[in-house]
Amino acid sequence: MKKAPLLLSILLTSTLFFNARAQSDSGVKGEKIFLKNANECLLVMDLAARDMSVNGVALVAFIPGDTTTAWTSKMMVVSALRNSSANYLAIAYSKAAEMADTYKDSGSGTREVLHGEFGYQGGIIKKVDSGYILAVFSGASGEQDAEIAQAGVDWLNEQF
Repeated sequence: MKKAPLLLSILLTSTLFFNARAQSDSGVKGEKIFLKNANECLLVMDLAARDMSVNGVALVAFIPGDTTTAWTSKMMVVSALRNSSANYLAIAYSKAAEMADTYKDSGSGTREVLHGEFGYQGGIIKKVDSGYILAVFSGASGEQDAEIAQAGVDWLNEQF
């Protein structure tokens, strides 16, 4: 009878271990897909921005799993890192940070804007099997930024 709690404990621990391992393996696979395709995704966004004749910064990221504890990202300057009054890269990362917390597109208004965020539109996030992918553009209007980011997420999602 004393062996039953021990066996139950071993079974529970094994189950938790194998579930964590499966989620980790899924995240690693997703990160490999992201890294293989991130540069081309940035080029898709670059082309969309140039078609609109806008300058700025494109950013893509992958968040493994269901909770943001880390991410892998890449960025590309599309003709200008900043203008005389705005740092596009800082704004892009603010949009990405908002999405990493809310799992909603940037500027969605689903909660009050936190210190360090601006609540600007222009970031799109999408759930994939192994985590989340997100794309951000900063440098044009919120609507244009979101359109460019949507092109990136749509293209990257096809790779997953």
